Amino acid sequence: MNSDTSVELWLSVVIPAYNYASMLPDAVTSVIKQLPADSELLIVDDGSTDDTGQVVAGLLAQHPDRLRYLHKENGGPASARNLGICSSRGRYLLFLDADDQLCPGILEVLREHVERHPESMLVIGGHWSLAEDGRRTLHAPGTLSELPRERLRNYLLEKRLSLMPSACLFRRDAFVRGNFPEQLRNTEDIPVFAQVLANGACSLIEQPVALMNRHSDSLRHNLQHAKSVGLGLVDEVFSSQRMPCQFQDLRRPFLSQRCLSLFRTFHAAGDYTSAALFYRRALQADWRVIGRFSYTRKVLRMLLAGCAR
Repeated sequence: MNSDTSVELWLSVVIPAYNYASMLPDAVTSVIKQLPADSELLIVDDGSTDDTGQVVAGLLAQHPDRLRYLHKENGGPASARNLGICSSRGRYLLFLDADDQLCPGILEVLREHVERHPESMLVIGGHWSLAEDGRRTLHAPGTLSELPRERLRNYLLEKRLSLMPSACLFRRDAFVRGNFPEQLRNTEDIPVFAQVLANGACSLIEQPVALMNRHSDSLRHNLQHAKSVGLGLVDEVFSSQRMPCQFQDLRRPFLSQRCLSLFRTFHAAGDYTSAALFYRRALQADWRVIGRFSYTRKVLRMLLAGCAR
């Protein structure tokens, strides 16, 4: 849960860092160049095993009054963000991944926005993605409904609303119902975004907030995360602490959606037994899954090949 740390500043930018020593200086510079005097920057080192400590020492020497450094044992991105929440002093929080950068001038844009919309618990922006070949792609966040149920459907089920931690501004009380779930090493931001969409006022800005570097994650890496998280994400999103009772009916369609996502991951990895299991779970949660022909075709091919048992 959110701590009662004395709030003295307008903004805390929290950079969770794990083995991105080579990219961390660019992330820090993108913040320092536009950080207001009544704001702070925290680097939370999640037990890095590369040169992150030495890099931060150099950054502290350059910016002794603008930067704070916290070190912890490795616990995953959720635990690093949560330490940032508990240790920060800003009314608003922005979580910038260590391999991302803030767009120039965006903090001023965000400040003007929340001054016009003080009721907003979450400000959602777009982002640039930078591929390894240098190509940039602009991603808009999508459409934000004024109705919490529609916001949840657009985010969890219909994928019409895209939310990225580096491209969003949180008001501190967005975490009253719960912080980032530390048992999830992946998808840990989804329960937090869902709880805010369900319980608080939200708003959009047109400008992209961050530049995000895209890395070619290995299939094995994705599979490990899928196995560790599994269907635990569904339980976390729809825990009674986070999700009001009037939205609990969305649990079954989200369970089906999650099972299809896991089906796709395991199918791509060639683990057809696990893929078939998750397809059956999706079908049990919502029989209309059979009309999702892109998935149904894959299942039929698996059956014909004798892969799904």
